[in-house]
Formats: sequence, structure tokens, C-alpha cells
Amino acid sequence: MTGTAELQAMGWHPAFAAAFAAHESPGRVPARVVAEERGQFLVHDGVATHPAAVSGRLRFESGGDPLAYPSVGDWVAATPGEGGGPATIHGLLSRRSAIVRRAPSDHSTGAQVLAANVDVVFIVTSLNAEMNLRRIERYLAVAWESGAQPVVVLSKADLDDDIEGHRLAAEAVAPGVDVIAVSAVTGEGLEAVRSHLAPGRTVAFIGSSGVGKSTLVNALAGHELLTTAGIREDDARGRHTTTRRQLVPLADGLVIDTPGMRELGLLDGDGIATAFDDVEQAAAGCRFSDCAHDSEPGCAVRAALVTGELDPARFGAYRKLQREARRAELAGDAIARKAERRRWTSMIKGVERYMDQKYGNDR
Repeated sequence: MTGTAELQAMGWHPAFAAAFAAHESPGRVPARVVAEERGQFLVHDGVATHPAAVSGRLRFESGGDPLAYPSVGDWVAATPGEGGGPATIHGLLSRRSAIVRRAPSDHSTGAQVLAANVDVVFIVTSLNAEMNLRRIERYLAVAWESGAQPVVVLSKADLDDDIEGHRLAAEAVAPGVDVIAVSAVTGEGLEAVRSHLAPGRTVAFIGSSGVGKSTLVNALAGHELLTTAGIREDDARGRHTTTRRQLVPLADGLVIDTPGMRELGLLDGDGIATAFDDVEQAAAGCRFSDCAHDSEPGCAVRAALVTGELDPARFGAYRKLQREARRAELAGDAIARKAERRRWTSMIKGVERYMDQKYGNDR
């Protein structure tokens, strides 16, 4: 088995050692998923990177649930391939955190793990025409939901003539979160971003296409690790370059770069309360604990909206995300039921085939 020091450099933690005990078997080793694309994986065992495929048993036991399938950042139990062939992933170790997305316009598609076992989530938005406070709020809710620590990164500061104003606006919708204005061109803010890295710590960059995630990773690495492209002149948006999620080791930590996303929906509402702490604090003053903040007497939220303590646009975003989370929760229940039915149907058919082969028509 690979030495503990090599595994720790890849983000190994005592909790993973305890989880691996349940999957331990002769020939199996712990490895971390460093890339995934169309069902094909690359895993790193602390020494080298190997192609890998999921075992038939794990595929069956997942029941078609994408959340039960390996993703970038996951720790898995794997057996090395024979004769230079791909390794086999037999088990998925329990996650310490997971960034999960759902397309808000299509709840029937289920959820997708963007990155697993992440310590810090860098929410990247550029300081050109792309900056959108409502989008930052949405990403913050997803980040808090993941179990990791969010940090807002305002990229392309060299293109902005009101950095401080935009920073204050971002801080207003991100209470308690570090907000960093950064430029990969001038180097401004890079050390503040780097301060969140540490040996064995995993950080993930998420954001829309072309906000400069890969450029920031390259700047932190000190050389070009990931392909990048310039912004378009017609709409000031960047060109999409990252096509797959991948974990990249740096000298002072581990980075997961993700493709830009057009849509980012909530899996549930767990992160909303933290992302909108100011709204939640106001709601704590309502006369009724189940206040809907519409026409109830003694509503502290409506009072705060009248006095200007709460921004109506921010409160509107809060309610929108709450409705979306509720729809996702209901859709998730239906998807889980369908997956369970498929799993049991497959099991029953397998038993019937076995009985037919063993007893034929005599059973």
C-alpha cells in the first residue's frame, strides 16, 4: 500500500482511512479520482495516475443514482490493472463534502456531483460586464450546501474602474465570506487567493464560462497547466476552454477546475439559510415562527424591507431559491423512487434468469 505521506499530499484524511476499512480487500488500494469524462476515469494512488473503470457490481449497486457514482475529488477503493490495463473502482468512500448541481429548469435530470471532498470553494465572477449579484447568491447557496468554505473571487480586476464599489456590492450579498478582487495579469490579489491553499487541502473553482478560472489556476501554478482563451470583444465574455472536471496538484495544495455552467440549481435548501443570513436574522424577529412574510401581522422581514434594512431584490432572490429548492426536493423524491424501482426490477429479473438456468421449466 502507498505510504501515508504520499496519500496525504493528495488530500488523504483519517476519516478516509476509517471509511476504507469497510472496502479493504486483498489487492485493493485507496486512490483519488483526478479526472472524469463520459464515464472514463483517471485515479491517482499517491504515486502515479492510472486510467480506471467502475466495476459492474458498483455500477449495479449505484442503481443509476449519479450521486452514488465516483466524481472528481472522490476517494475510492481500487485494484490496479493487470498488464497495463485500467484499474477497477470497486467502492466509493464516504465524502466529507460535495458540490452538487441540478439544472434549475429541468428537475427530471437528477443531480450531478461537480467536485467531492473539497475544503474551499472559490466562486469566480469577473469584474467586466459579466458580474451578477444574483448569480453570486445562487453560487453561495450551493457552496454552503456542499459543506465546504466559500470564497468569492472577483477576477479580471485589471479591466475594472470601480473595484472597491464592486467589492462592497459583493460583500453585501456574501455576509461572512471573504471577497477577493484579483487580476492574473497584474498579480493583484493572487497572494490573498493563495493564502487559502495548503498542502493536502483541496480547493475548487466554480463559475460561469470564461470568467478566468483556468487563468487563475495557471497563475497560482506559475506556469500554464490548463488551456485558456481571451475574452470576446463583442460582449466582454470569456471563451469557454475547460471541457472536463480535473484535479491538479500544485506545490502548495490541490485544485479542481470545473467547466463553466449555464445553469446551477440547488439540490436542496440547506445552504440558503447561511447564504442569506441577513434575511434569516430578520425572520427570527417575526411574531409567528411559520411566517410567510406576506401579510402576517408582526412580520419583521416586511418591516425591514420598508425601512431599507433589507434589499427587496435580495429578498426576492431568497424567495426564488426557496421555491426552487422545494421543487428540487419534490423532484428528488420522485427520482429516488424511480431509481429504487429500477434497481429492484433488475434484481428480480436477475433472480428469474438464474432460476430458469438452474431449474428450467421444472421449478
